[in-house]
Amino acid sequence: MAVPEITGDPRFFTRSGPFDIAALAASAGAKAEGHGAGAIAARLFTGVAPLQSAGPAEVSFLDNRRYAVLLGETRAGAVIVHPDMAGAVPTGAVALVTPEPYLGWARVAALFHPAPPPKPGIAPSAIVDPTARIDPSAEIGPLAVIGADAEIGARVRIGALAVIGPGVVIGADARIGPQTTISHALIGARVAIYPGARIGQDGFGFAVTEAGFVSVPQIGRVIIEDDAEIGANTTIDRGSAADTVIGAGSRLDNLVQVGHNVRIGRACVIVAQAGISGSTVLEDFVMAGGQAGLIGHLHIGRKARIGAQAGVMADVAAGASVVGSPAQPVTAFFREVATLRRLARTGGGKTRRKRGDAPENADQSG
Repeated sequence: MAVPEITGDPRFFTRSGPFDIAALAASAGAKAEGHGAGAIAARLFTGVAPLQSAGPAEVSFLDNRRYAVLLGETRAGAVIVHPDMAGAVPTGAVALVTPEPYLGWARVAALFHPAPPPKPGIAPSAIVDPTARIDPSAEIGPLAVIGADAEIGARVRIGALAVIGPGVVIGADARIGPQTTISHALIGARVAIYPGARIGQDGFGFAVTEAGFVSVPQIGRVIIEDDAEIGANTTIDRGSAADTVIGAGSRLDNLVQVGHNVRIGRACVIVAQAGISGSTVLEDFVMAGGQAGLIGHLHIGRKARIGAQAGVMADVAAGASVVGSPAQPVTAFFREVATLRRLARTGGGKTRRKRGDAPENADQSG
């Protein structure tokens, strides 16, 4: 069946507003400009939408110049744009001008669609140990399990079927998704952990003997600092002796694997299906692309960038960008790619076989 396009479907997303252009500009950190700014000052806006589908009562944005053609055709009543694009906003629409359009869009979208507040209380089907300490403003969902001596802070939301192990501490305003399991962990304020994440399980540690393997007790913790986000089905092993640490404000995508004793700094970005082996250290602001793999005991410097599917087998200096497997500096990688392409176009440098020469694959045994 045909389904109409709806941004912020009310069945799934809370909605606030409407807001006038002054409120939108203040939220976006933008200045209202353009032919329609004065006339639209009193108009109320009801939501946000993409350029191609926005109507006169909606706000849109342009951050990527690849979509500039859509700007000239949009029916949006207001568009968040960079100063360089303000003159391209159609007549009748207000340009909300800011040096950071995407940041402005994030703030305006959150203005119209704020995260729903927790509904204080414990679901009747939840199982809560009597020694657990739960702030009265927290929400504990159906069939959730809260272990002994766990601490749940103010306005925390615990989703259905989540399991919070004994002694776990969860800071104020954290959001724990359905079917998440957390053990041996201290979770900071405003942390978001999405459904199905596994935090604090045993790390992959064992001694090798002639008779087989002997598991090494994993007696560290997981520390997730304030404002971090952990994607759905991501796994973070607890430390073997030291702690595994996820720094403040870092973003881990879905399906990321973090091994024991890994230390991830502040504001790092780890994209889906990346894997970080034990005891590797990422300094602040590191970015790792999807399916990147890092072996253990590495040191990745501040603001280093690791390309998608890179295989990192050596330390990476601060500010460096590496790609490929094994990973190497971007310039060296693409120089090698260019060389291979030249060889491919010229036949790989082979000399032509003269008449009478034996074929390359002929049996010359006798």
